[in-house]
Amino acid sequence: MSDPCLPPLENPSAPSHPLPAGACDCHAHVILPQAAHPFVANRSYTPPPATLDAYLALHKRLGIERAVIVQPSVYGTDNSVTIDAIAGYGKNCRGIAVVEPDCSLNDLAVLDAGGIRGVRINTLFGGGIDLSALDALAQRAADMGWHLQLLIDGPTLAELEPKLAALPVQIVVDHMGHIRAQDGLDQPGFVALRRLVSTGKAWVKLSGNYRISDQRPEYQDAVPFARALISDGAERMLWGTDWPHPAMFDYMPDDGKLLDALDSYASSSREKHAILVDNPAALYGFST
Repeated sequence: MSDPCLPPLENPSAPSHPLPAGACDCHAHVILPQAAHPFVANRSYTPPPATLDAYLALHKRLGIERAVIVQPSVYGTDNSVTIDAIAGYGKNCRGIAVVEPDCSLNDLAVLDAGGIRGVRINTLFGGGIDLSALDALAQRAADMGWHLQLLIDGPTLAELEPKLAALPVQIVVDHMGHIRAQDGLDQPGFVALRRLVSTGKAWVKLSGNYRISDQRPEYQDAVPFARALISDGAERMLWGTDWPHPAMFDYMPDDGKLLDALDSYASSSREKHAILVDNPAALYGFST
């Protein structure tokens, strides 16, 4: 049986500065009570409920107007909870699905109509689709005009860099590559990620600083990594809460503080606006 993880904070702090209109949270999950929608057996964690109503309340607190809801690994390839959440959020929401590599184009078209704009490969948690499906899913995403989203760690990034660079689609890398800050800016996985950004292949979510940092609760050791990625391609940087912060067992971050971290990453209000508004609009198809 997988271990239960912590719920998100009930009363996160508000951000220190108001957000620009159209600010987007590019990475979050909606999870129903297990009795309402069962989890897959091969999951790595057992999350508490994280409902759409709670997510909407968080966005009201933070001043966020747009969202990208990512299929969590606990639901495997049953995307129904994610699709319903996108519909419930409304026109300012998109999603990322998890699908089998032989999923039909008709099934993908149904997901597209429901707001899906990419498919996810997950190398870190049980229940997701792994790297064995990389080529097939990249082609499926290309057929749909979508992108391929990767939850992947630094060593795997380093190993796969040539293959990723040759895929027929854009890739989006979660949580700054899930590298370890203690391994430094010169670690092979981060160097590979920077090359993928610099060549225009990869977008990166400047999320999950609390997952890569050894300096809670300020996460200052994550700042140089975010700044380096922004310098390589500010127009391909995204940000997300990662709410409700799955697979956290002994610590829970404050979403308002995660948003404030952007002020340490971005060199100007224009750069912050690009990360929160312009870049998500370009990638996910929000109106400008």
